[in-house]
Amino acid sequence: MARQDNPLKILYDIAVSPIADLISSDELIIVPDGPLWLVPYAAFMTPNSKYLCETFRIRMIPSLDCLKILADCPVGYHRETGALLVGDPCVQEVVLRGRRKLQQLPCAEKEVKMIGKITNTMPLTGTEATKTQVLKSLSSVSLVHIAAHGCMETGEIVLAPNPIRSSPIPTEEDFLLTMTDVLNVKIRAKLVVLSCCHSGRGEVKTEGVVGIARAFLGAGARSVLVSLWAIDDEATLEFMKSFYKFLVEGRSASEALNRTMNYMRESEQFSELRLWAPFILIGDDVTLNLAGR
Repeated sequence: MARQDNPLKILYDIAVSPIADLISSDELIIVPDGPLWLVPYAAFMTPNSKYLCETFRIRMIPSLDCLKILADCPVGYHRETGALLVGDPCVQEVVLRGRRKLQQLPCAEKEVKMIGKITNTMPLTGTEATKTQVLKSLSSVSLVHIAAHGCMETGEIVLAPNPIRSSPIPTEEDFLLTMTDVLNVKIRAKLVVLSCCHSGRGEVKTEGVVGIARAFLGAGARSVLVSLWAIDDEATLEFMKSFYKFLVEGRSASEALNRTMNYMRESEQFSELRLWAPFILIGDDVTLNLAGR
């Protein structure tokens, strides 16, 4: 593909090339405008045909005001311990948007059980991963990790239906974790990982994408890891194994993400761009004390 035909090279030329000579760090903090929230910056192609993630750690910020708010956050506000792990909620009764029948995600269950061993936490899976249980625990933990189905339009998350409900057939209110639900909770998590298809999606506005990721940040989360598109079940399991391995070593979230992207990119089985490039980190660059849990 010629340079002028490669969108990843074109995007680099437009967004990064004009300021490339001014970059003196190995980290890029990007404040995108409008639809530029939906592009995979890590996969931008430089003039020497390297991906941007080969040189820089990358994270996103909704605005410079948001960056200041994160910097000025009182010490001790965010929790240092506790994890909420949610994987492969039971969706056998669920019909999304009145038309979409969902399948179970066996690798998502393996994913949270793997993280559960690291954090000494029992994950919520299957019929236990209800909306009620998730909302009850969101405000009391330092780490939130959800591996489930996400809505393409908003990134909102499909959980297991609440067992106590007004109708035998569950409505979306019984199982869908919405932006409003999240904003109504005071979240004090340092890191929220939404290992869900389309969790970085939402309505594109002047100030960026308004979706579930922005809701978590607005509710108090310090940092949110999300996906821009539909993710492969098996590849995501491998991605998260690597990501948490680096977190346990004491790496920051942005460094763990960067090292994982490059590990996947260089691997034989998961080197395709669609498998490693969808994840973006929004907010502050946090470090978790996972090894000491």
